[in-house]
Amino acid sequence: MFIGRESELKYLEKLYLSNKFEFAVMYGRRRVGKTTLLTEFCKGKSNIFFVAEEHSKNVELEKFSKVVLRKFGLDNVINKFDSFENLFMFLAEKSKNERLILVIDEFQYLANSNKNLLSMLQNLIDHNIKETQLFLIICGSSVSFMENEVLAYKSPLYGRRTAQFEIEPFEYYTAIKLFDNYTAEDKIIAYSILGGTPQYLLQFDPFVPIDENIKNKTMTKFSYLYEEPKNLLKQELREPSIYNSIIEAIAKGYTKLNQISTKIGEPIDKTYIYMKTLIELRIIEKILPVTDKANSRNSFYKLKDNMFRFAYKFLYSNIEFIEQEEIEFLWKEIIKPNMNEYLGHVFEDICMEYLKKENKARNLPFVFKKIGKWWGNNKIEKRQEEIDILAFYENKVIYGECKYKNEKMSTEVYFDLKRKSELINIGSEKYYYLFSKSGFDNELIDLSKKDTKIKLVDLMMIVS
Repeated sequence: MFIGRESELKYLEKLYLSNKFEFAVMYGRRRVGKTTLLTEFCKGKSNIFFVAEEHSKNVELEKFSKVVLRKFGLDNVINKFDSFENLFMFLAEKSKNERLILVIDEFQYLANSNKNLLSMLQNLIDHNIKETQLFLIICGSSVSFMENEVLAYKSPLYGRRTAQFEIEPFEYYTAIKLFDNYTAEDKIIAYSILGGTPQYLLQFDPFVPIDENIKNKTMTKFSYLYEEPKNLLKQELREPSIYNSIIEAIAKGYTKLNQISTKIGEPIDKTYIYMKTLIELRIIEKILPVTDKANSRNSFYKLKDNMFRFAYKFLYSNIEFIEQEEIEFLWKEIIKPNMNEYLGHVFEDICMEYLKKENKARNLPFVFKKIGKWWGNNKIEKRQEEIDILAFYENKVIYGECKYKNEKMSTEVYFDLKRKSELINIGSEKYYYLFSKSGFDNELIDLSKKDTKIKLVDLMMIVS
């Protein structure tokens, strides 16, 4: 089942219909669905799809040659091209008057086996391929390689691409399309564990109850999802043990750089270097107050990938129960009682996505320019305050509070949010959005009817 990626497909199609040379660079984390997207795009079109592997230059040339020659029915005539340059020259000739898509997947492996490949491609594009109808797409799962060696200013290919795509995990509203049979709450639980990575989402059976999926697919030592986070680190990193410690620290609530450094027992400067690598892998992200500038030091770190967040918070810290196959005990006694607290942070992200969706649909009181979290010091009471969501443009502001609890939200939450809003001097026209898992008490409902600037959003409104 293919879902999502509408904007990417639309733009790829636009490039395809230009009938001139196009060069697209696509990249993103492993399992995010890049190959599936390109396969869907290539359907019904003349294409060559080559997936590079970690082999020597000669082996890769032989494999690439076979794919190309088979496309033109020449695999029984010629064994292989004598160089990559001649292979590309052959494709340039074949695409002079006919549209041809060439996809090179896992491009970083091909480039690593042939150190001159980037310079050679630059030369061929400039002098031989530019006037053809070849649509070249190179795709890689090493984000750092694609950003630093292909897209960066120092790259030989800089300035040659006509498009670039970073393929990211699905946002909430796309991800839950796979779980139409689930309740609103179960959809949020599924997303909080799997995130938006397509390969992870496909592991849950939408016709099986959510708790059974969790136990069978994440909490058994033989399951794919149980091993996946650590396997991914082993594939990408040379020293996974230190990165494991950093991720575990963040999962347990150590979110400041100095806290993480102390927890893992490494100097701050060394910890920061490791953190940068995890950011490049899109596993963690640095969060700033939405009103702060990019160079602000008032930051914290969070796990960007929900599968990592769940695994490091609940699974790897309770590995003894999993090894003993005490799955039911682990679920009932440790995970389930703490799920609401865990889900609270994910719920904030989902509420933010809800506002972005409503903003795009022009269903909000105004179109906001920026959205994010806010925190800062209350100088009068000498404590730090936090607002879950802050969205604004010019003098108009939305303040949001998100509660994922088994009790109805009361007016106290609204008045507290209104109090905190006075700490930020960014707008005069204020709106208050209150998001609640369990609805709202009658007093708050009555208050919202009298004051149109108070908006109540329940679970069904978010999910629908």
